[in-house]
Amino acid sequence: MRALAERARAALAERARRGPGRRLRDDRGASILEFAGFLPILLVVGMAAIQLGLIGYGINQAGTAARAAARAESLEPGTGAAAGVAAASSWLDPNPVPGGGGDLTTFSVTVTVPSVIPLFDDVDVERSVTMPTDTDPD
Repeated sequence: MRALAERARAALAERARRGPGRRLRDDRGASILEFAGFLPILLVVGMAAIQLGLIGYGINQAGTAARAAARAESLEPGTGAAAGVAAASSWLDPNPVPGGGGDLTTFSVTVTVPSVIPLFDDVDVERSVTMPTDTDPD
C-alpha cells in the first residue's frame, strides 16, 4: 500500500514539474474522438432544422397560392387554379382545389414538402382561403 502511495506522489510531482502547458501522452487525440462521436448527432439536428425550415416555407407557399387562387377566382371565374399554381414554387407541386360558391370563393392548395431526412416521408401541407366573390354588375 505504501508503494502505491509513493508512486502516486511521484506522478503528481512529475506533473507539477512539467507545468500546466504540457500534457501526458495518453490525452492526445481525445478531442477528435469526442467530436467524431458527437458528429452524427450534430448532423441529425442540422437536418431536422433544415426540414422544419422547409415545412415553414411550404406552409407559406401554400397560403400564398391559396390567396392568389381565391383572389383570381373571385375576380374572374376559371382563372383561380392557374393563379394558384403560378403563385407557388413549382418544386413543391402545388395542387389548388376550388370550393364554395355563391357569394364566397374558396380555394384549398396542397403542397408536398420533400423530406431531407431519408427515414421520413414527404410532408403534405394544405392551406385554404375564402374571399368574397366580386359581384360587379358590369
